[in-house]
Amino acid sequence: MTVSSRIDSTGLRLIAAVLALGAVLGGCANRTAGGDTLAYGPDDVRERHPIVLRDAPRSLDVFVGRAGGRLDARQAEDVASFAREFRLSGKGGLVAEVPTGDRRDRAAHDTLNEIRAELARGGVSPRILSVRSYPVQDPGLASPIRLTFASLQASVAHACGQWPSDIGSSDFKFSSSNAPYWNLGCSSQATLAAQVADPLDLVRSRDEGRPDMVKRMGAIAKIREGRDPSTQYRQQTPQINSTVGGGN
Repeated sequence: MTVSSRIDSTGLRLIAAVLALGAVLGGCANRTAGGDTLAYGPDDVRERHPIVLRDAPRSLDVFVGRAGGRLDARQAEDVASFAREFRLSGKGGLVAEVPTGDRRDRAAHDTLNEIRAELARGGVSPRILSVRSYPVQDPGLASPIRLTFASLQASVAHACGQWPSDIGSSDFKFSSSNAPYWNLGCSSQATLAAQVADPLDLVRSRDEGRPDMVKRMGAIAKIREGRDPSTQYRQQTPQINSTVGGGN
């Protein structure tokens, strides 16, 4: 092989490498919104994993003992907490599904009366409670009284943990696209939806409360006098190194 042919082959390899690199960079630069949405989903996690509001049931199982009687401390606390939650976010009525059969009717009746009393102490009128019955299927298993009401709840529109695209190197187009993998951000969106106290806060902000006119007029007076209107706290925050590690 002559020197010129070696130079020509080297140049061809160099040109091929440059073209391949250009194709890779072109794949990154020429991403289209339609193609990304179809293959990998939109880049914005709020669009890829949207939080939706839906009416969903909230339930509490109150277990019935064979002898009936009063609710124990744990179940009484659970019913009281459930009553507070119903007052805050309940929509419609409150339903109690009571087991029948297996010679526990009397015990279930006593437990239901205790539930009514605990709901009344929690500020929920017993008249709002609708009672339904269901047959006991297996006498060997616990058959609770189930309290249920509907409430507005926030959640991600689909289940997390789905992988429609291979994030490994087997999919060259995806690996070279710089697109976020589809499941990225799903768990954080689901956690946000579960933690929000009022789902309506995700839709609109609350009205502002009444302003403190005394504090506002005091700040305006300080500004007119050329003074700093910010609050001056007299108590100094201690430094960490002054309270920890005593010094040697």
